[in-house]
Amino acid sequence: MSFNLTVALDAMGGDHGIEAVIPGADLALKTMPELKFVIYGDEGKIRPVLARYANLRKRCEVVHTDKAISNDEKPAIALRSGRQSSMRLAINAVKEGRADCIVSSGNTGALMAMAKMVLKCLPGIHRPAIASVLPTISRDTVVLDLGANIVCDTEMLTQFAVLGAVYARVVEGISAPRIGLLNVGTEDMKGGEMLRETAAVLSKVKLPGKFLGFVEGVDITNGRADVIVTDGFTGNVALKTAEGVAKMSEYYMRRAFKSSPFAMLGALLAYRSFKKVKKELDPRYYNGGMFLGLDGICVKSHGGSDHIGFANAIKVAAELAHRGFNDRVAVEIEQLMSQESFFVSDIDEEESV
Repeated sequence: MSFNLTVALDAMGGDHGIEAVIPGADLALKTMPELKFVIYGDEGKIRPVLARYANLRKRCEVVHTDKAISNDEKPAIALRSGRQSSMRLAINAVKEGRADCIVSSGNTGALMAMAKMVLKCLPGIHRPAIASVLPTISRDTVVLDLGANIVCDTEMLTQFAVLGAVYARVVEGISAPRIGLLNVGTEDMKGGEMLRETAAVLSKVKLPGKFLGFVEGVDITNGRADVIVTDGFTGNVALKTAEGVAKMSEYYMRRAFKSSPFAMLGALLAYRSFKKVKKELDPRYYNGGMFLGLDGICVKSHGGSDHIGFANAIKVAAELAHRGFNDRVAVEIEQLMSQESFFVSDIDEEESV
């Protein structure tokens, strides 16, 4: 597939900065050779690393700035003092049409604040959501919100359902994605009032997919739903818990295979199989938190990810831009808003009877 796109890269963000961004961009070029990059950051530090990648040098432009947003900088301060930072300049490139998307592994709060201020939300969207694709025992699941909005209301969650469903259709190729609302149980009476109200709305409005009702935490990994909707607090806890469980599982597996000579022999015989499993669960290959709902493609790479993870984040951004994700969202949100007030009023009337 041809990806004739320009990607703006914030080279100064994350734990590894340039040492992940430059090799990551070069790795992305191996599968998407028509990509072009505009790399924002300290040119004196970028050029020595870039010198090792001849192919990437032909496909990129470096824009110098020695200003960067630190990982612990508060979003409000970043907005005021970071106008010439690598993060802000990369976002500006998308706004001004010089790039089709932006990828950064920098401060999440600052990236969201800057992207929302510069790119704005798509018409009809109240708040953008962070979404990511997680592996399951059947096929991948889109989960959102993963931390952008700690407290959500019914309208926000309904819009998140649309955003997630459109992603599942456009990028994952699922014609009728199954949408679940994360709760403490699947029964209708479970959860707080707001969750029950949201379920009532989602069960009535026409969505770009099928609403399943409530799903539980176990459904995140069993493949029951293609899209799982939740607030940013719950979603972030679920994501970090999943990452922790994956690391713990790997630790116990390694320890078990070192426990005896027979165990080590078994590990040797099963090496190829375990290597395949490890890759399927490797978070680097699912890296790339999408800021869905913005009027521009912005993807957040995990701050601690290496070049493999950063390359995957670039792939996610390129897929969204290439497939016209925002155009599809605009259509679906317009259809939702045209019917939402009618259905909400119906619900209110039913509850008042």
